[in-house]
Amino acid sequence: MKKIYYTWSDIEGMTLEIIRQISHDGWRPDYVVGLTRGGLVPANLISQYLEVPMETLKVSLRDDDKGPEHNLWMAEDAAKSKNILIVDDINDSGATLDWIEQDWADSVASADWANIWNNNVRVAVLINNVPSKFKRIDYSAFEINK
Repeated sequence: MKKIYYTWSDIEGMTLEIIRQISHDGWRPDYVVGLTRGGLVPANLISQYLEVPMETLKVSLRDDDKGPEHNLWMAEDAAKSKNILIVDDINDSGATLDWIEQDWADSVASADWANIWNNNVRVAVLINNVPSKFKRIDYSAFEINK
């Protein structure tokens, strides 16, 4: 498969498109969560533009033998109706975002997760692969079909 390389200007443009969509919705996160590695740059830009804090979450399902981080406090914040924007560069297979959704649901089992996702917890990706198994993408700059 041919790789596509994006310039800094491309990344800025995609991030501004996501910010435009968030502004159009009238929704505002209490904080932004950038997924390492690809989500850090757009999350940082969104955080600075919206003037909200940024946190990081490491969910490396294939490249790291340490495994993903379990951040119980983020799940607890979501269950307490804090507005959280999770940001990644691409929703490719959906495995990373599926893992987060399941981890948070397991961490705070008493929460009404069906009403939390896409309401106070939203997901933004620069590129959304339409056939991905994770379908809860709220904001994306581009859609592809790999």
